[in-house]
Formats: sequence, C-alpha cells, structure tokens
Amino acid sequence: MFTAIIVDDEINAREFLEKLIIRHLSNKIIVVEKVDTIEKSIEAIRKYKPNIVFLDIQLKDESGFDLFKLIKDIEFNTIFTTAYKEYSIKAIKHSAFDYLVKPINIADLFLSIKRLESKKESLDQEKVKFILENLSSESDKYNKLAIPSEKGLELEKISGIIYCQAQSNYSKIITIDNREILTSKTLKYLEEKLPKEVFFRTHKSYLVNLNYIKSYSKHDNNITCINNVQIPVSNRQKTNLINVLVKKD
Repeated sequence: MFTAIIVDDEINAREFLEKLIIRHLSNKIIVVEKVDTIEKSIEAIRKYKPNIVFLDIQLKDESGFDLFKLIKDIEFNTIFTTAYKEYSIKAIKHSAFDYLVKPINIADLFLSIKRLESKKESLDQEKVKFILENLSSESDKYNKLAIPSEKGLELEKISGIIYCQAQSNYSKIITIDNREILTSKTLKYLEEKLPKEVFFRTHKSYLVNLNYIKSYSKHDNNITCINNVQIPVSNRQKTNLINVLVKKD
C-alpha cells in the first residue's frame, strides 16, 4: 500500500485526483495530505514520509521543481501533474520521472502506478540533479518562432503552438490559448523552422505538435488535438505517426 501527498494550488484539482484514487485505487494508495504550496509540501513530507508525491509543475508563485532545491532527503517517488505539455515535460522524460496531464484520466493514472510498482528503486539525488540540469538546459534554449507579418515579425512561443495548417500560399497557426495567426509563409517553411522531434507532418496540409495529440483513431485515420479539433492523417504517414507516438510514450 502506497501513501501519497497531493501538491496542487487548485482545490478542484486536488479534490478530483483524490476522488479518482479513492474510487479506483483505494486498494493501492492512501492520500494522507493535500497541500497548495511547496512549503506545506515539505512539512507534509517530513511528517508523513509518503511513498508518492503528486506534484503540480506550476503553482501560483512558484514551481514544483523548487521542491527538489529545498529538500535534501528524497525518499519518495514523484509523479508530476500539469495542465499542458511544454518544454519542462521533455526534461521530466529525460530524467526518467513520470507525469500526468490534466485533466487526469484513470487510464493514465493506472499506468503511472503500474510503472511505479514495477520500479526497483526510489528517486535518488542523481536523478534530481539530472532533472534540474535538463530543465536548465531546456529553458536556456531559444524557444520562440519568428513569424513574418505585415508589421515585421511576431514572436510566438513554440510550446504554445498546437498545429499549423496550410492555406494555399499562406499558413494558419493555432495556439493553446485559441488564437489564430495567419502568415504568408508556407507550411514547408514552418516545418523547417520548428523542431522535428516535436512537430509531425500528419498530412500535406497539417503540421502538428505531438505534445498536444489527445488520441488517434485508426477507423477514421485522424487525430484529435487537445482543443478537440480533428486532423487527418495521410495513409503514407499513418505508420510513421503510430511509431512516433508509441516510442514517445
């Protein structure tokens, strides 16, 4: 039986995750505390010595990663939670941590706990050092796309782009905050500028951020993005996409 602490600044998120655990994993996990700040999480960790800490990446005025800078004796496993995927997820994956994307679904939670049960080692200082180094190297990269416009250039955060769509000799860029940016540059131009490990050409008219793919339907041969927009996958790219998604997860 695992004991767990939930660290999240949103009360609804804390309650929702606890209810999922009680409803579906009460035979495996007991939530001993729910807190909303790093300071409170450190107090709870020292008091309860949990096996698992569900840690929100972005709190109100601090980062979940700050926990590892402030606590020395790490004898628990961390499962990060986040509302959306950005560069920090890459750092997490490089460091062999686990994470859940909100809204958390029970299938992903099951998989995280299953992986945790199969682990032979708990988190150690070397892994903490590794994630902080990865996070630092990722944040140091220039992570904005310069989009030509009538006025000059618009700088758009790459991690905020869900997909790009070709429209004749123009392209439309859709962002995580539901904005549409029209540029005179072609999709081929954008494909060359955006990181190939993140953006995939699913179709001659679409370039998609892999981090924002919610599901793939082999029946309809399309993907559904996090904003619930369905995007076609060409027959030529079908196998390549599946291989990339399987490898990525």
